[in-house]
Amino acid sequence: MLDRIKASIPALPPAEQRVAKLLLADPRAFATLPVAELSERAHVSKPTVVRFCRSVGYDGLADFKRKLAGSVNEGVPFVHRAVDEDDKTSDIVVKVIDNAVSALLKYRNDAASHAFERAISALAEAGRNGKRIEFYGVGNSGIVALDAQHKFFRLGVHAAAVSDGHVQVMSATMLEPGDCAVIISNSGRSRDLLDVAEIARRKGATTIVITASGSPLAQMGQGGAAQILLAVDHPEDYDRYSPMVSRLLHLMVIDILTTAVALRLPGELRPMLQEIKKNLRAKRYARPE
Repeated sequence: MLDRIKASIPALPPAEQRVAKLLLADPRAFATLPVAELSERAHVSKPTVVRFCRSVGYDGLADFKRKLAGSVNEGVPFVHRAVDEDDKTSDIVVKVIDNAVSALLKYRNDAASHAFERAISALAEAGRNGKRIEFYGVGNSGIVALDAQHKFFRLGVHAAAVSDGHVQVMSATMLEPGDCAVIISNSGRSRDLLDVAEIARRKGATTIVITASGSPLAQMGQGGAAQILLAVDHPEDYDRYSPMVSRLLHLMVIDILTTAVALRLPGELRPMLQEIKKNLRAKRYARPE
């Protein structure tokens, strides 16, 4: 919620921007102070405080404060960091969506375009040269790896997803220079994936690491020209919460890579994608005998 509001500040009128800055300076106090004191501290009128709440998507000050109070709390351990035990269904809908939207907006503002450029160039070159592109992940990250394989193999490249630790070691051992190993991890601490990253590096493959900055895996993704780090950070404690928003961010990174690589591969790719869609439609909507 707070990240989304911060991202929306440039679009707000100057008076409402002052309310937003007051909020971001001390969210807990904002949730408890009366409107008169809020307006005085922000040097705006009382209606401006209410208009600000509506401008950022809430019904009014009371609704905004209720959602804000839930946002600055610790959430329900092992369920979701943005919700509270006594939340109504409508509150859960808003909080879960707000949490995801704010994380996506924050990532949009923070993403390192130069790292994406290096990763896209390496993947496109591997695709053009018929080299292997292997996606590695375990647990929830294994699901992201499968999504990546599903998207990339339609581009006509040699793509595979591997989530079993033993098979990952065998796969990485067979990598060669020019191949790409895309390693996906929320925590960046999985022993299996750290091993895979080290093997891929020794074999001369380009390693593209999608993980939290500062993690052991991220440090391995900054070791040289053939190691690329696509840092994905979100305050979702992986020891206490299921990786919900971080998983969405990883899926978005895969979508960015897929789209950009598709635009750089040879021109005959698009007719093939068109034929795939045509055949899928024919299969999906065929009339029964």
